[in-house]
Amino acid sequence: MSVLVSSTFAFTICFAIWMMFAVLGIPIKAKLGLNETQFGLLAATPVLTGSLIRVPLGIWTDKYGGRIVLFLLMLSTVVPIWMISHATEFWHFLVLGLFVGLAGGSFSVGTPYVARWFQPQRRGLAMGVFGAGNSGSALTKFVAPAIIAAFGWEMLPKVYAVAMLVTALLFWVFSYSDKSHTVPSSVSFAEQLKVLKDPRVWRYSQYYSVVFGGYVALALWMTKYYVSEYGFDMKLAALLAACFSLPGGVLRALGGWISDKYGAYKVTWWVMWVCWVAFFLLSYPQTSMVVKTVKGDMTMHIGVTPVMFTVLLFVVGVAMAVGKASVFKFISDDFSHNIGAVSGVVGLAGGLGGFILPIMFGALVDITGVRSSAFMLLYGTVCVSLVWMHYSFKPGRKAAATAAPLAKAA
Repeated sequence: MSVLVSSTFAFTICFAIWMMFAVLGIPIKAKLGLNETQFGLLAATPVLTGSLIRVPLGIWTDKYGGRIVLFLLMLSTVVPIWMISHATEFWHFLVLGLFVGLAGGSFSVGTPYVARWFQPQRRGLAMGVFGAGNSGSALTKFVAPAIIAAFGWEMLPKVYAVAMLVTALLFWVFSYSDKSHTVPSSVSFAEQLKVLKDPRVWRYSQYYSVVFGGYVALALWMTKYYVSEYGFDMKLAALLAACFSLPGGVLRALGGWISDKYGAYKVTWWVMWVCWVAFFLLSYPQTSMVVKTVKGDMTMHIGVTPVMFTVLLFVVGVAMAVGKASVFKFISDDFSHNIGAVSGVVGLAGGLGGFILPIMFGALVDITGVRSSAFMLLYGTVCVSLVWMHYSFKPGRKAAATAAPLAKAA
């Protein structure tokens, strides 16, 4: 239990720092005069290294143990986080952001580290509790705006650097090592990528790029969206954005329980449908029109209000939390013999989705001038998932339907 609590706390702080540019990027954008694409690149840069480092970190965790790997990982980010407060050029922030992004790799260390301390029948819940550290994204939205408003944006990296150092020390004190948990890991990155020959891995990677990559991208983008679209100040914008980030993190354990009960296919199918409807509504831009009537011109305005937007975003956050768990249920069902390799590849795909999507959000706004184009893009990715799921599982559904009457007759 001490390992679970200390690891979950450490992951929460790591995830909060991984998402720091969701809030910190707003004053930096104003200071440097960045366009939307540049802001997307700034926000997404930490996600890139946090994704690419996942597979090697998983291998090192198997070989050396999660305690030492996670401790050293957290220590390695302290100086780069602090240096952000002294950065003055756009490229400074990008380079430092790459090093800060290492904190995002903590998930691939903590998951196997925590799991090995529990019996198989309790591992799902333990990993779900650890995964709730995704709520660190919401923590940043609560804490960062207050620090920036009180002391300026330069103070936030300093506070986060100290927080990371203290967290690393607390983790080391309250966590433990067990040599029986380490295994010689001879699986290379190239060997792990061999699983890409299986079409199911591509399918699950696409699903996860929606539910996790989309979650990370929206967690980075929504504070700024509230500021730009509705004119809210940063504190209120971050608070409302947390209505998406918080359930998207803490409800992952619930998603695991639902997936165990109803099956990965049904749960993922309904998650995609919920996201499809929500993204369709969120995609509609603020529109003013003049309707010619028999009594003259009638002006109409159609658009998503802030309340409706927040409610829809909350629904999406809940759906994505459940979907993140259901995708890993797919993996555990279909690849029980090499779950580590497949999880690493699928997790990498999800992380890359979280890197690419914010950049595309910014590019679409620069090209179209429509802020809701971000949700149009997500709507399209969900459509791909639904079509792919329908045709991928159609043979299985037919086989099940044919077998049922035969079973009854027998």
